[in-house]
Amino acid sequence: MNKHIKSVTAETTDLSRRSFLVGTAATGLVLGYAGVPGIGEALAAPQNFEPSVWYAIAPDGLVTVTCGKADMGQHIASTMAQIVAEELGAKWSDMRVQLASNDPKFNDPVLGAQITGGSWSTMMNFEAMSRAGAAGRMALTEGAAAAMGVPASELVVRDSMISHPKSKKAMSFADVVKSGKATKTFTPDELKAIKLKTPEQYTMIGVSVPQLDIPAKTNGTAKYGIDVMIPGMAYGAVVTPPVRFGATVKSVDDSAAKKVPGFIKAVTLDDKTGTTSGWVVAVASTYANAKKAAQALKIAYDGGPNAKVSSQSLLDEAMRLQKQGDSGQFFVKDGDPAAAFGTAAKVLEAEYTTSINIHAPMEPMNATAEFKGEILHIYSGNQFATRSGAIAAGAAGIDPKFVVMHQMWLGGGFGRRLDADMMIPAVQAAKAVGKPVKVIYTRENDMTMDFSRPLTYQKVKAGVDGDGKLVALSHDVVSAWPTARWGIPDFLTPSVDKKGPLDSFTVNGADFFYTVPNHHVRAIKNEMAHNATPSGQLRSVAPGWTFWAVESMIDEIAAAAGKDPAQFRISLLDGAGKNDGGAQRLRNTLLAAMGLAGYGSRKLPKGEGMGVACVSSQERATASWTACVAHVAVAPSGEVTVKKLTVATDVGTQVHPDNIRAQVEGAALWGLSLAMYEKATLKDGGIEQTNFDSYTPLRMSQVPEVAIAVIANGEKATGVGEPAVTVIAPAIGNAIFNASGARVRALPITAEAVKSAMKA
Repeated sequence: MNKHIKSVTAETTDLSRRSFLVGTAATGLVLGYAGVPGIGEALAAPQNFEPSVWYAIAPDGLVTVTCGKADMGQHIASTMAQIVAEELGAKWSDMRVQLASNDPKFNDPVLGAQITGGSWSTMMNFEAMSRAGAAGRMALTEGAAAAMGVPASELVVRDSMISHPKSKKAMSFADVVKSGKATKTFTPDELKAIKLKTPEQYTMIGVSVPQLDIPAKTNGTAKYGIDVMIPGMAYGAVVTPPVRFGATVKSVDDSAAKKVPGFIKAVTLDDKTGTTSGWVVAVASTYANAKKAAQALKIAYDGGPNAKVSSQSLLDEAMRLQKQGDSGQFFVKDGDPAAAFGTAAKVLEAEYTTSINIHAPMEPMNATAEFKGEILHIYSGNQFATRSGAIAAGAAGIDPKFVVMHQMWLGGGFGRRLDADMMIPAVQAAKAVGKPVKVIYTRENDMTMDFSRPLTYQKVKAGVDGDGKLVALSHDVVSAWPTARWGIPDFLTPSVDKKGPLDSFTVNGADFFYTVPNHHVRAIKNEMAHNATPSGQLRSVAPGWTFWAVESMIDEIAAAAGKDPAQFRISLLDGAGKNDGGAQRLRNTLLAAMGLAGYGSRKLPKGEGMGVACVSSQERATASWTACVAHVAVAPSGEVTVKKLTVATDVGTQVHPDNIRAQVEGAALWGLSLAMYEKATLKDGGIEQTNFDSYTPLRMSQVPEVAIAVIANGEKATGVGEPAVTVIAPAIGNAIFNASGARVRALPITAEAVKSAMKA
């Protein structure tokens, strides 16, 4: 994959993955437009005033913000506009949004790569977009001052108007733009020097303004990838092999397909990027006919090296690897847990597992490819345009600078559209038939070829002293390494034992904010899973499984020590050493959740219990402090009813209160779905679940009461899309124990497992 991603290595050898994210221009991922005459010249009308590459003000006063993030219903485009509007002084009704292309100008040296994930968007863009808005206000003010002949320092900017109270003169943003007087530009140093508003000065941030994307999404004018129509285009339906990865096509018999009206060609993919294997695309004049032709193809496969792999064999291999003392690399290596275990008053060990999980967004994967001369145009909703353009180029066998990506609205993503597999059949089919081709996956294609959340196995060992104090903890995490699959070295993290880079996106969360003097975390790559189930990032990423283990074990330790699990956590969140600051915020969040839920304040009926968990997701360095109290009822049969989820989260600065609450609630329900209902299994190298009859996310009838407490304290804005996902499963598991005495250690939690644990 690397050979399809151009990289300038000078001065980048010591870059962390975060410096990659916020400085992609420096690392040189060169995609689209560069050196292509005419491309991009018409993007900005000359009469517009563009204080920043991220927004323009038209002569009619409308402000159009370009969002470099994928919008999949989380309203991030509106959030970016709201941040700009606050400092710009624009009226909300004047704001508009559009989505960025992959023009290199959008690979901003401050905002970085066009990637949407990790709950990073608001967190990493807030300051830069604020400064862009402030720069526009200052430039407009200077222009208005020149036009009115008054000192700029005496002007007031509010609601898209610039007024001079002394003379009663005023100009609208539209007036200033039309005058041509707004010409001031800013160097990077000048942008950094701008004094931004303090939270008490906000008039826009913290207000639940109408989301700008909703009108277009409700009247049908918003265009998703699946809506793309190009004159003369054909349609492609993919035929995927019975093995998730590693199969090859031996032969294709298209004699029956040729009888389908409008059938054009069957194209066997030759994917040099290594993203797909064993795929065939049936191309026809309509999608219905393409599907009929695909069903008519007779394809012979070589199943390849993964044809006999199963979920059980992946788990067996994970357990084998964990038992090897020298496997993997260390993510955390503080103190000497082995020595501490030798002197501990009590030692506990437990194994925690999670299953394969599928993204399954409502809009199936799709892409439309069109070659215009040397230029390849791709239309698709995508979460990682910076990488996906390179994948499309690799599929086409062309230089990435000749790829133009047209970002569409996403009908769900949740990490699935960080990958670009849908572009490969569209590109190669378009090239093969000489006309534009739109490829749409069936639900079955989408589920069986998902870049899923990997199956994980974790072994945790803990030691407590005679006072019940946690003195040592070792944590081994075995899984496929989704980020390593991307082939971008700067996304990997140097191991603390100097054994080489590791995929920290498989162990984030294990580096918690509890004070434990002896703490080791080992990341172990399961090569079998890595090859047989190419994994991706599913909403919450590693903390979705690491906190399942950590927060379950913390409860187990508390129970063994005879301590209340919530108070035990509070004692560990003392803020010592490297945990200064973060531990206090997490402690406060836990207390808020406990208070809202009434934890410990009343006696619950027999068979009911409350459980707690608190997390610093998504990553330690970019945490949103989140806690949950789950209230469950457990029947003698082992059936679990989740009665209520109470979630508290510290978001620092909240841009849009209603949207934050919606995001947290949605994340909590996603976490519930993963905890109780979702499971995919591998058999003979293929995913067995093909649709929602066999892969069963949370149903509306299973939704419990959800209470949300948002802590907005004026600190730096954090992310909200993922953290609540990670706290739900352990809170439920701990509640089940308190209700029934049953300790469950595998996700999803089943009635059979609970009943079995009740008998143990």
